[in-house]
Amino acid sequence: MPNEQLPLFPPRGTKPKRLSSRAETPRAPAPLESTPLHARSSLVAAITAYHAQMRRMNWSHHTIQAFGGDLNLFRRHVGDNTPINEITSTTIQKFLDWLRYERGVPCKPKSYQRRLTTLKGFFAWLKQIQVIADDPAAPIAHIPVTAPLPDILYDDQIARLLEHARSVLRAPKRDARPLLLVTLLLSTGIKKSETMAIRLRDLDTADPRNATLFIRYDDAKKRFKERKLKLAPEFATTLPIYLEQYKPREHLFECTARNLEYVLADLAQATGLGKTLSFESLRWTCAVQDYKNGMSEDQIRQKLGLTTIAWEEDGERLRRLAGKPL
Repeated sequence: MPNEQLPLFPPRGTKPKRLSSRAETPRAPAPLESTPLHARSSLVAAITAYHAQMRRMNWSHHTIQAFGGDLNLFRRHVGDNTPINEITSTTIQKFLDWLRYERGVPCKPKSYQRRLTTLKGFFAWLKQIQVIADDPAAPIAHIPVTAPLPDILYDDQIARLLEHARSVLRAPKRDARPLLLVTLLLSTGIKKSETMAIRLRDLDTADPRNATLFIRYDDAKKRFKERKLKLAPEFATTLPIYLEQYKPREHLFECTARNLEYVLADLAQATGLGKTLSFESLRWTCAVQDYKNGMSEDQIRQKLGLTTIAWEEDGERLRRLAGKPL
């Protein structure tokens, strides 16, 4: 694709164009108020212009992506060609009610709040540049919402879980997979999908005290989630036994995710932990343990592979969990 960027200076040997007598000085850039948008412009045209405005304001890639996704969801619900001056407070409220009660997909409280914030910013901008006379999002108030706290394991439960997993490894018909899985999740906090994607070449366990796991993504859009995580020494010492038993060829767990859920279910039943034990609870247990051990919130966010937008909600949940009395 040819480079369409004009050169900053004219090529050598060319003469600069002389300004006309009517314009002895260059004109200043046109103000935002001269935007071609007008009250009857389509919603999709207004969203396109707002996206350009976010880029001009040098907002972060993740913020632009999140806000753009929110506006596209609104656009699909309301209609691409809806004139922006026909969008009312009632239109916006119906969209918000659809998000919460009718869409059929859970809308997390923080996601709901962010989507309302996106709409408020979008319509406030349209009013600021005098495309619309009244802001239809202004009368809609933010409703305080609190996300439910996930389950976590406390210190005595972690000890009970690990001890039982070790006893399974020591049993006559020993099985290394429960201990390997538990030590993996407690030390890394990775998600179920990331667990299933681990390849043997992603592990470096030559030195158990400095064993590491590389989380990789084939999807280029998710490469920002790639990271290097420290593994528990016990994982590294259990791994050779597991490899001898299960003989995986490429991936660490060459079974279905349901099989690993059964492993956790058996551990839960044997230790009396019940529904408290899951991939999600072990992920949050890891985060809380790291928080209490002095790891910074940004380090935990990166360890969990979360964006700054997602951390607005999850960081608050982590603080609430860490402050919860044991």
